[in-house]
Amino acid sequence: MALRIAVMKERAPGESRVALTPETAKKFAALGATVAIEQGAGFGASITDDAYREAGAEVGTSADVISGADIVLGVQAPDPTQLTGVKPGAWVAATFDPFRNGELVAAYAGAGLEALSMEFMPRITRAQSMDVLSSQSNLAGYKAVLTAANTYGRAFPMMMTAAGTVQAAKVFVMGVGVAGLQAIATAKRLGAQVSATDVRSATREQIQSLGAKPIFVENVAGIEGEGSGGYATEMSEEYQKAQAELVSAHIAKQDIVITTALIPGRPAPRLISDGQIASMKPGSVIFDLAVAQGGNVEGSVPDQTVEKHGVKIVGYANTANHLAADASALFARNLYNFLSAFWDKETGRPVLDEEIGDAVRLTKDNKVVNSRLAG
Repeated sequence: MALRIAVMKERAPGESRVALTPETAKKFAALGATVAIEQGAGFGASITDDAYREAGAEVGTSADVISGADIVLGVQAPDPTQLTGVKPGAWVAATFDPFRNGELVAAYAGAGLEALSMEFMPRITRAQSMDVLSSQSNLAGYKAVLTAANTYGRAFPMMMTAAGTVQAAKVFVMGVGVAGLQAIATAKRLGAQVSATDVRSATREQIQSLGAKPIFVENVAGIEGEGSGGYATEMSEEYQKAQAELVSAHIAKQDIVITTALIPGRPAPRLISDGQIASMKPGSVIFDLAVAQGGNVEGSVPDQTVEKHGVKIVGYANTANHLAADASALFARNLYNFLSAFWDKETGRPVLDEEIGDAVRLTKDNKVVNSRLAG
């Protein structure tokens, strides 16, 4: 029997992305798998059911699609109660937000499913093409700048006109991970004057390589904020104080601030206080990319424009979702790259290794097995 890969329509409110595209459906079929997708699953990402059929996928009801499935792919992990009919011990590869969704993880263990959390993909070279956090953050950083530009009541580039000169907008990016780097590049392309900061001093060269100005405390030792696996950690108190003073002075002169700081498993760190917002010029804009995790900016609210002290604060609960077609294409490729890398030709199914398999596996044999969730 060929391995059966099933994809359901996303059930999370407002989720428009889809975990399979016609491109990846074809590729899975070429590996020998049977691919099935729920009707209408791709509509939010501008993909028709016929496009999936032409790619060789079965299109049917949710119950038909998951019946006998060996692997279920999702953007946001479905509730296990929606997966009745899959094979015992079936794999579910999706995002689980495991630190905040302990009950969901426990439910997967109880249902005897093998939950594979794409957020736990290790940050190692061979897993880069499988990393959904990076692919989605890249688009989120781009969208953050476009949304901020759209909300801002002035132009981004410097313009010389017969009626006089329009000054370039000053954009400050806080946090130079994947989203921050893309935000810098996008703001530069739009003609803004860009500066950026991060807790990791190693990012200084990346900031400069994109033509932006690095904003770092120069005179305090022990600033390194690089944690395990390339994620940011929290900094020393002395550094935080000096950095806060430098950033405060800098924020007051900015037109647009983009905040991108996230620490896995923790609420987003607070980067901008109400007092700092008050120091900005009226008409300035702040885009909080971490708004769904509690926010980097005091008073930010997901999917709302909040005005404080004449400054507009915006942020989406699900930023990549606002570019659903591209976000789906990248997410689907991440999933294909992940499973195909471990494909065993003889058995016609993927066999995960320890380094990546143990990192992403949350549940197996009715138990929670991931060391990051222990205790």
